[in-house]
Amino acid sequence: MRRRHVVIVVCPLLALVAILTAHAWAPYWHPSDRAYPDQGIDVSHHQGRIDWPLLPAQGVDFAYIKASEGGEFRDPDFARNWAGARAAGVRRGAYHFFTQCRPGADQAANFIAMVPADADTLPPAVDLEHMGPCPRAVTPAALRTEIATFLRLIEAHYHMSARLYLTREYDEAYAISAHFDRPLWLRSIVWKPRFGARPWTLWQASNFHRLDGINGRVDWNVARP
Repeated sequence: MRRRHVVIVVCPLLALVAILTAHAWAPYWHPSDRAYPDQGIDVSHHQGRIDWPLLPAQGVDFAYIKASEGGEFRDPDFARNWAGARAAGVRRGAYHFFTQCRPGADQAANFIAMVPADADTLPPAVDLEHMGPCPRAVTPAALRTEIATFLRLIEAHYHMSARLYLTREYDEAYAISAHFDRPLWLRSIVWKPRFGARPWTLWQASNFHRLDGINGRVDWNVARP
């Protein structure tokens, strides 16, 4: 009877230790460097001032930096992050947060006004995850028409195919990856993506990573080898 009491007490303690260990370790987890040697982050003004020189030693090979959103919003930290990444030797690309409430042409003009057509950058990316609300409903076909306009304009300007950042919910609702033959950047926290019309190019594996030089959490991504 005494031994059973000991087991009953020890098991919850071991479970608590395991939970606390996992909680402490999780912010520093990322997919294997051996399997995915090219890894990086995506950032916006939400990360505040970033100490870019500290990042390469922590495994940050590339960064996608938010430039714009919708037809008017421009990230106030974009220029500083764009210059900081380059100075630190971090390969950089820019992304636009696409909204359903503005025409694709307006959103493309907003992005192009913010992002220099530098020769040493990653392909532009469009973040497709916002599903409303808008003053009036947008059909999947109408939304895809606006996305097509956005892609046509930015690809003509930067002479590169854009990357499509997608959540499972957005892709299932609007069949984006099936309609647009572009490299996919898929969000699937911890587990490898199991959606999309073709294999992913980038995988957003974590939205809770921690790095010296960034205050708070940051998204962590890996590139397919």
